[in-house]
Amino acid sequence: MTVTADARTGTEQPAARPLVYDTDAHICEPPMVWQEYCDPAYRDLILRAGPGPTNKDSMWVNGNCYDTRISQACIPGAYGDDTKTWDDITPGSWDPAERLKVNDAEGLDIALLFPTLMLLSGDIQRPDVAAANARAYNRWITDFVAHDPDRLYAVGVLPLQSVEASIDEVTFIAEQGLTGVTFRPERYDGLELFSPEMDRLWSAIEDHGLTVGIHGSFGSKMESFASTRYTNPFYVHMVCHPFEAMASVMEIVASGILDDHPKLRVGFIEAGIGWLPYWLERLDEHKHHMGGLVPRLKREPTEVFSEQCFITMTADEIEPFQQLTEMGLAHTILWGSDYPHYDCTYPGSLAKLDAAFAPTGMTDLRDDVLHANAKRYMGIR
Repeated sequence: MTVTADARTGTEQPAARPLVYDTDAHICEPPMVWQEYCDPAYRDLILRAGPGPTNKDSMWVNGNCYDTRISQACIPGAYGDDTKTWDDITPGSWDPAERLKVNDAEGLDIALLFPTLMLLSGDIQRPDVAAANARAYNRWITDFVAHDPDRLYAVGVLPLQSVEASIDEVTFIAEQGLTGVTFRPERYDGLELFSPEMDRLWSAIEDHGLTVGIHGSFGSKMESFASTRYTNPFYVHMVCHPFEAMASVMEIVASGILDDHPKLRVGFIEAGIGWLPYWLERLDEHKHHMGGLVPRLKREPTEVFSEQCFITMTADEIEPFQQLTEMGLAHTILWGSDYPHYDCTYPGSLAKLDAAFAPTGMTDLRDDVLHANAKRYMGIR
C-alpha cells in the first residue's frame, strides 16, 4: 500500500491507485478519556463505561448508571453476547497503532474517526458537564490522530447543550487541527438547528473551515422519533438513524442555513441513502408550492444538497446509488466501514463494497466515493 507523507497538506503524490478514505470509522473511548483527559471535577459526571449495579458493562452519565450492556454494540458481531464487557473492546478501536494494522489488512488508507460513547453525549443534562465531556474527548482524539496525522483524521464533539460553549469548542477543535465537528441529529433541550442563536455557531464552523458530521445512534435517551414511540431496541435502531437524518436534511436545507453559509460542508453519517432521492424530490416539490414559508431558502433543495452536503452509503445500497447518480448526485456519496461496531462488515468491508460495484461497471464512481468525494467533504485539497 502506498501512502504519501503529506496527504494532510493536500500535496500528496500520484499513487498506483486512489487512496481509500473510510469516512465513517469509529473509535471506542478507553478509560483514560475520563480518568486522565477530563478535568478532575467532572470525571464522575461525564460519559464513561464501568460496572453497574447488576452487570459489569454499563454506561454512566450525569453520575447515574444506564444499567444496560454497552460493549456488545461496540465489538464486531457481538450484539447479544452478555459475556462481553468494555474490557473486551478490540484494541483497534482505541489504540492508534493497532488501528493502522486493521486498516492495512482491510485496504483502507485514511480514516475519518467518529466517537462511540460520545455519540450519546446529548444525554448529559448540565451544560458545564457537556463542555467538560467534549473537551476531554477532543483532547484525547487529538493525541490519537497525532500518532499518524497522514492517515488518521477525526472530528471533535460539540456540547450543544450550550451554544456558547460549542463556539468555544469549535475554536479549540480548529486549533488542535481536527477535521470537523459532530453532534447528534436530535434537538438538545429543544434547540433547533435553524434557531437564531445557532447562527453564530454555523459562522464559527464555516470561518474555521471545519466539516460537519451529523451522526446519530441508538442508546440515547434524548427525545426523538424513536424514543417517544419505542423501547424495543429492534424498533429503535430501525428508526433512529434514517428518521432523524431525514429531519436534519430538511432542517439544514429548507431553513436556509446553507444559503446563509455557503462554505459549510455537512455530512449525514450512517443513515443510509435509500430514502434520499424521494426526500429531495419531495423537498423540491414543497419549495415549489410552499416556498414562501421558508424565505431563507433561495436555491432548489436538490441544488443545495448537491453543492454542500454529503451522505454515507453501505455496500448494500448500489441501487439507490445508481438512482442518485441519475440525479447527478454521485459526487455527494461517501462510504464508511463503521468499524468496530457490532453490525459492521469485518473483516472484508472494502471487499464487500468492491464486489457490489463490480457488476455495475462504475469503477470511476467507485473511486470517487472512496477518494475524491471524501477529500472534498473533509476539506483536503
